[in-house]
Amino acid sequence: MPLKILAVGDMHLGRRPSRLPEELNEESESLGPSKAWEIIVSTALSEKVNAVVMAGDVVNKDDDFFEAYRDLEKGVSKLTSAGIQVVGVAGNHDAKVLPRLAAALPGFKLLGEGGEWENVQLKNEGQSATLWGWSFPRRAVEKSPLAGASLDTKPGINLGLLHCDRGQTTSLYAPVSKEELDNAGLDGWLLGHIHKPDKLEAPNPSGYLGSITGMDPGEPGPHGPWLLTIETGRIESVEQWVLAPLRWESIDVDIEGIEEPEDAETRVLNCLRDLDAERVATSKEPPSALGLRITFTGRSQFGSAAAALLDSEKIIFTGEKSTDFFVERVTSLTRPEIDLEEIAKQNDPSGLLSKHLLLLDLPIGDPSLETLLEKTRDKLQTRNKDRHWDGVKPEILDDEFLVDLIRRTGFPLLEKMLAQKEEKA
Repeated sequence: MPLKILAVGDMHLGRRPSRLPEELNEESESLGPSKAWEIIVSTALSEKVNAVVMAGDVVNKDDDFFEAYRDLEKGVSKLTSAGIQVVGVAGNHDAKVLPRLAAALPGFKLLGEGGEWENVQLKNEGQSATLWGWSFPRRAVEKSPLAGASLDTKPGINLGLLHCDRGQTTSLYAPVSKEELDNAGLDGWLLGHIHKPDKLEAPNPSGYLGSITGMDPGEPGPHGPWLLTIETGRIESVEQWVLAPLRWESIDVDIEGIEEPEDAETRVLNCLRDLDAERVATSKEPPSALGLRITFTGRSQFGSAAAALLDSEKIIFTGEKSTDFFVERVTSLTRPEIDLEEIAKQNDPSGLLSKHLLLLDLPIGDPSLETLLEKTRDKLQTRNKDRHWDGVKPEILDDEFLVDLIRRTGFPLLEKMLAQKEEKA
């Protein structure tokens, strides 16, 4: 019989999703971590997994003790009653509260308490694996948990369970280099901390599990736990179970050729049907709600009008499996129907802006484009140094990012300029 391990990333019990429409605000708890955990437990039972392991930040903050206890107790009790092992490590968010919860929950094994590496055997009828774990002893840890550590690996599969800041040399959240992970001698690492999941693959899965549900538009795409199947002494398969009750997606909708702003709604509807059929309805557990960031593209004079029209909507579509699609934000990146080269001949602000936008079609590395990007980079770096932005992680200002930024801000601005000129004419 195979050994089935369900690896669960950041849960953040006690946190509520943000950016929901008014119609869904009252249902925020049924779209958040508590509901996601409930679905995970139910699916783990029906799929007869052997162990559920949690990679830290199980709880959002210390004040969430009682709410987290209520949710965890229900789930852990059901799992352990079915003979399923439950193991976890503490992350930076729950360094203080998770040890207290673990002590109050029979059957929940907190691994590596106090910042000391510890291992536990996961078993199922002839198959076994050794799970190594380390927990945050306090909220901030500036030293690598693997510095000076020697993991005395056991026969068979050895896996690491760790909440950390991978690829960082300095960090408050357990910085660990990729080399340290690779050289630890384990067959894979199940990591917590970053909410965007990596692509984990057999036979040596190593990476971030991601959050169990998208809490805001900054966490787009599929979310859910990962099932590792161990058989004949090796990791045979790794599969993400997409179970999140709330999902976020960004889509581009080409509205070139529409004759009036309302025609954009039909284009959006067609895109949503495709999205539902290809990525949503096929999920192991389709989400109850899906938030959309829509970007209008193509040549059209109706970009801003279409965006304003759609932005007034709330729930706009219900998918095949009863998923409610709602609009979180609409952006217009349409180009004016008039030729940019013609506008660029004009000796006014719209002409100057058009000249800059034409440069974006040049290949990266072209001297004219590089001059524009360098000026933009200098302005943004000056802004980032302003004390008002302290604590905000700056964007990586590479060429691709800057080209996209100029497109996203430049074309809507040009559209407004041309509209104002037309009104004055």
